[in-house]
Amino acid sequence: MRTIFVINPAAGQGKGLDKFMEKVRKAGENTCTEVEIYTTKAVGDAEEFTDSIGRLSEGTDEEIRIIACGGDGTVNEVLNGAIKYNNIVVGVVPIGTGNDFVRNFPEAGSFSDIEAVLRGSIAWCDAIRYSGLFAGKAQTRYCANMFNIGFDCNVADLTGTLKTYPLIAGSMAYLLGVGATFIKKKGADLKVEIDGEVLNDGPLLLTSIANGCFCGGGVKSNPCAVVQDGLMDINIIKDITRMEFLNLFPKYAKGTHMEISGIERILCAKQCRRAAVEPRQGSMRLCVDGEIVDAGRVEFECVQNAFRLLVPEKQGK
Repeated sequence: MRTIFVINPAAGQGKGLDKFMEKVRKAGENTCTEVEIYTTKAVGDAEEFTDSIGRLSEGTDEEIRIIACGGDGTVNEVLNGAIKYNNIVVGVVPIGTGNDFVRNFPEAGSFSDIEAVLRGSIAWCDAIRYSGLFAGKAQTRYCANMFNIGFDCNVADLTGTLKTYPLIAGSMAYLLGVGATFIKKKGADLKVEIDGEVLNDGPLLLTSIANGCFCGGGVKSNPCAVVQDGLMDINIIKDITRMEFLNLFPKYAKGTHMEISGIERILCAKQCRRAAVEPRQGSMRLCVDGEIVDAGRVEFECVQNAFRLLVPEKQGK
């Protein structure tokens, strides 16, 4: 068995890389695990590296654990590199600023505890396969956690810019992004279909296609989503007024918005296996596991038990 830590040196604003690598080596020693470390060089490198490891090991019985160390974007890259290889197990040590994927496992041990990850067990996890035209290129890829279009995507886009500024950390950048996007009330103009039924055909504030519950560094936008149930959870919030949104957002962030009396007037929540979203004019901005891409029509399908995930051991076990 090989255990490879794939580290994004830009994660968490690029702080403490040497210290983190030393923690990885120490955790390997304490668990009697031979660990390898690979530091990514650019966007997309984690996927290319993982795919190369998979190709080299094809036809063997060797199990390979590739542990994504970064934010949700790094997890996404490792997943896309690993998903076609049966012998690769995906692990996660969150050192990014959002880290929403690991929030879906509240009963697990801490993903930040490297030794607990190395002593962890394997569980099957769903993924969302999506196909469409992205930046002018036809592609089929996979998402681990969530897609956001409209307000949430616009916030993520602005938050990514704000995080590059000195003294603005992840949570502060997100709140500033929410405030600025709220002032503009920038949504999207979309046709949304689930399992062949058109749910929206016009302006909306936002829509999310979710495997997991969380986005934006802990906003529980899709509280019923489960990453192991074989279903996607779709939220559509209509083109509501600023005051309606202001009243909704605190409960939306906590994941209690479905308890609001009359919420169905402004929000449609459905579970499905297949969905499609199409911009009614031009292209749309699509946020995939926290990363932004321009897209045309996109088709989504939940793939149950799509990959194996290394779930950290609980303390005291």
